[in-house]
Amino acid sequence: MIPDSLGVLETTGLTPALVALDTMEKSAPIQVVQAELNDYLGYVIKIAGSCAAVDEAIRAGRAVAERMGGKPVSQVIHGPDREAWKAIESRVEFNPLIQQNIVMNPEPSFEPAAGDLKKEPRVSDTQSFALGLIETQGFTAVFEAIDTACKTANVEVVGKEKLGGGYITVVIKGDVAAVKAAVQAGSERVNGLGKLIAAHVIARPSASVTGLLPKA
Repeated sequence: MIPDSLGVLETTGLTPALVALDTMEKSAPIQVVQAELNDYLGYVIKIAGSCAAVDEAIRAGRAVAERMGGKPVSQVIHGPDREAWKAIESRVEFNPLIQQNIVMNPEPSFEPAAGDLKKEPRVSDTQSFALGLIETQGFTAVFEAIDTACKTANVEVVGKEKLGGGYITVVIKGDVAAVKAAVQAGSERVNGLGKLIAAHVIARPSASVTGLLPKA
């Protein structure tokens, strides 16, 4: 189905993209169409919704990405053409060279069945839940950072994403206080081993952010 409006936000680095997505989804009633890597540092998020909602979401997301140094490029297309949509919406694609998807549709957030206590609730509905992102240029730096982070606090590694150009992001999850302590300690270990691109904590992340996370 072709949406009323399409919003496109492209950033340098995964961290500003996911933080911007969290902001967009919390600022207006939009739907995330998909995310796509451009193979060299860039991460693009495509959103859909009413003209007003997409305009507001893109403004909010771009502002956050700019503050984080993500060098965002954005555009809102009202009434996207049906023929053009064939090139805008891509099929899910796996890149065997980097062993990860480069076109991703957000996975639906998990909601447990009634009475099922063994499964996790939707993380976006858990007040104390947070995601932590440490993004570096260089493997050595991110390996040292994540090892330090995990030794500092009770956190769990969610996954790792590679954007090309040496950019690697490791994502952790846990209690807000634990994730903050882990990200702080981990990011401080990067100096001298590589370049710290970003370090951020997303408290109570939106559903689409959790649906687009890399997997361990």
